[in-house]
Amino acid sequence: MIPADVIFMPETPAHDAEIDHINEEAFGPGRFARAAYKIREGGPHERHLSFVALHNGEVIASCRLTRIAAGQGRALLLGPLAVRPAHKNLGIGRKLVAISVEAARKAGAGAVLLVGDEPYYGPLGFERIARGQISMPRPVDLDRILAYELSPGAVERLKGEVCHEDLSRSGVPADAPAEPVRMAG
Repeated sequence: MIPADVIFMPETPAHDAEIDHINEEAFGPGRFARAAYKIREGGPHERHLSFVALHNGEVIASCRLTRIAAGQGRALLLGPLAVRPAHKNLGIGRKLVAISVEAARKAGAGAVLLVGDEPYYGPLGFERIARGQISMPRPVDLDRILAYELSPGAVERLKGEVCHEDLSRSGVPADAPAEPVRMAG
């Protein structure tokens, strides 16, 4: 049960240092070698679609969304999702995922993709992507690539190597029917 004094809100630049600390605490220095981190290096995350949980004014959890492309498909990459150890198993991470997915839906995204554990994310609506449909820029267990489809056919359009959407713009033909992510605000 989420404590009543936990506040969920959009991320701001003032949260950056605390978010970095939470991610370091949760994932250690090995986070820089992960496939999802490599994708995020390609450009900025969508701050207005990224959220934090606060307790007594301190950031205790964070969830970010980043625009991605794979072939002609477009989606948002969820992560990192991190919760401080003292606040784990209270539903805070699940609530941040739900808030993020709803923000993606409102922004017009077709899907939300992540690399994670199906037992955790499956009950939240994420399903495995067909093995071999997409690849990542670094090694990853293909059974851990999950997606939440927000628009029919959006996951099917994701094909090939996933990259930050900013890096795909020059490689996508101008007449390709891409699915843009309309960003509000």
